[in-house]
Amino acid sequence: MTAPAADHKTLSLFEFWPDSIFYTPIVIYWFLMGLRYRDLTISTAANPRIETGGLCGESKSSILDMAGPTAQKAIAPYRVIHNGANAVQDVLDAMKAIDVDFPVVLKPDIGCNGTGVKLITSLEMLREVLPLFPAGTALMVQKLISQPLEVGIFFIRHPDEPVGRITSLTYKESPVLKGDGRSTLQELIMADPRMRQVPQLYLPRIKGRENDILPAGETLSLLFAGNHCKGSIFRDGRPDITPALTDRINAIMLDIPDFHFGRIDLKVASPEAMKRGEDFQIIEINGVGSEAIHIWDRRTTLVEAYRTQFYHYRQTFLIGAAKKKQGWKSSGVFGTLRSWLKQRRLLASYPTND
Repeated sequence: MTAPAADHKTLSLFEFWPDSIFYTPIVIYWFLMGLRYRDLTISTAANPRIETGGLCGESKSSILDMAGPTAQKAIAPYRVIHNGANAVQDVLDAMKAIDVDFPVVLKPDIGCNGTGVKLITSLEMLREVLPLFPAGTALMVQKLISQPLEVGIFFIRHPDEPVGRITSLTYKESPVLKGDGRSTLQELIMADPRMRQVPQLYLPRIKGRENDILPAGETLSLLFAGNHCKGSIFRDGRPDITPALTDRINAIMLDIPDFHFGRIDLKVASPEAMKRGEDFQIIEINGVGSEAIHIWDRRTTLVEAYRTQFYHYRQTFLIGAAKKKQGWKSSGVFGTLRSWLKQRRLLASYPTND
């Protein structure tokens, strides 16, 4: 058995609606829940050891740094450096520390939606890419995991529960062009039933190579970072949630103090191995700002998508309220705003992701 087969023929009704349209009902729901709990940011207390609970502006490495020995074994090795005059050597030192060679993944320590994620294949490329990031930017150097499938798993555990549950599992697929020996890259994109509906996502990926012809049978992956808004294709994999996988995820997430709500992005060897809770590596853990991304499967209805979103965000308020009763504090409106502005400023300064 393999991951769900790609079907590029259609998009869902709402898949690429502007954020200002799709998320407006969610913002209204968030506001109403905030009024009910008398704290608009109470959900940020759901993961109280993380800045804003992982809603915005948090350091990716700070979440991974909290992992205990069980969780550490499941996380792809990484180090953090700060971009500057000695950044090339710092990256090389970081690579030596985690015992990897090129290719290696370089990504901003603060960011979202895969912005700025780069696959560095050589020393020459590293020297070209580092100046694209502002001086002083914190960058994660992470081992490239060779497992072929990328999966997003959503995990929720209420403070009074001894173990949590998986509420979403999604396979992420990179859009791929297959050459016929005649068509240009641009023609291949415009001939694809899915890609031609959102060419603004894919044509920039081949800038300067629009007229290149891909040899017959040769393939070209258009995206490295697995993010829907950048053009990745998401497939609902919830039928592959098993007790063994749930037990393994619990063992990992219970080894991260006071983590109750978020999405785990991992690379897996195969769906069969994953269902046994085996052969996977975590590449990122996201907090309150993450989504149950199976909603971006083209077969998901708008009603189901909103039902899923409202359910998950309600859990953040319930968990946040419970954590406040334990003595933890939310980020507050101004604290959250500062974190959001910081993240927004940084995102605007990063290069396009691979």
